[in-house]
Amino acid sequence: MNQSATDAVIRCDGVWKIFGPKADQALDAVNREGLSKSEIRDRFGCVVGVRDASFEVGRGEIFCIMGLSGSGKSTLIRHINRLIEPTAGAIYIEGQNINAVSQKELRRLRAEKIGMVFQNMALMPHRTVLENVAFSQEVRGHDLRERTENAMRAILAVDLKGWETRYPDELSGGMQQRVGLARAIAADPSILLMDEPFSALDPLIRRQLQDKFMALSAEMKKTTLFITHDLDEAIRIGDRIAIMKDGVLVQTGTPEQIVTEPADDYVAEFVGGISKLDLVSAARIMQPLDQYARTNGPQDTSGWPVAAPGDKLNELVDLAVGTDHPILIRAGDESIGVVTKRALLRGIQGRDEAANPKMESA
Repeated sequence: MNQSATDAVIRCDGVWKIFGPKADQALDAVNREGLSKSEIRDRFGCVVGVRDASFEVGRGEIFCIMGLSGSGKSTLIRHINRLIEPTAGAIYIEGQNINAVSQKELRRLRAEKIGMVFQNMALMPHRTVLENVAFSQEVRGHDLRERTENAMRAILAVDLKGWETRYPDELSGGMQQRVGLARAIAADPSILLMDEPFSALDPLIRRQLQDKFMALSAEMKKTTLFITHDLDEAIRIGDRIAIMKDGVLVQTGTPEQIVTEPADDYVAEFVGGISKLDLVSAARIMQPLDQYARTNGPQDTSGWPVAAPGDKLNELVDLAVGTDHPILIRAGDESIGVVTKRALLRGIQGRDEAANPKMESA
């Protein structure tokens, strides 16, 4: 997982988007009176798409925005490359306020720093895979040799070697999505904007493309803003997740934080059916070693199974099955905590046993 709050590649600062001819008046009224979305609609005939959104995406991080249809997530991502102008607020790309740049500078920034992948790839049917992947570089005036080399490198990266002379109608839906991803990375942008790129695919193909995307992202160290309506997808690929509802980012955190510490009933309902086994770490459910010793007395831990703070519940279950002892948690050479079987079971249930001072010995 790669994230850094101090190395923000993308920063969204208090962004509002209100659609309608009286958007500015509506925003003034919101600031004065704190109007709700429905009150803005009734009084001004305006629709709130994004409401005071702020977040940062660190270099190399995959930041997922998850929300249902109409939540504002696609509207928000279109602010990042200024396809939509905000009613208020600012968007920064590597420290540069993109709302303040000229159209010429904006075109350069889009061409050099931002790649886009959307659900509808809009591949040109009369062009081959190679020509589709190379098209954006062609428009920017790259010579034939350079754009062909870059395109072939991207085609190889998405496992489409041998298909470069085929046309879009000869490809499956999953292969067309790979072409779209190759087109986005061909010019080696530092940022990828992905708006539900895999949502129309069959589950097996979707999972394969998720795996390919995660591998490419780790290898190429891309900073990614990923939009999805699927919480399972967000949890699987995201370093951090923001949950969006009615234009508002209601919670932002790691997958583990989202699942184990839902901010409200809305988020809790979403995560209720999510398995904790591959999300919750030993650090979350362990009892500090000194606290365990005070409750249970001095212990000979030489025969105890050992895990690291970042090990997940699945790994802890495997260790617990073969022993009657608790699991010792070590950070490097230092023993820092204990996971009892009771705590492990509570963790699987989604209850934070570490927060309960009445711990048992096994």
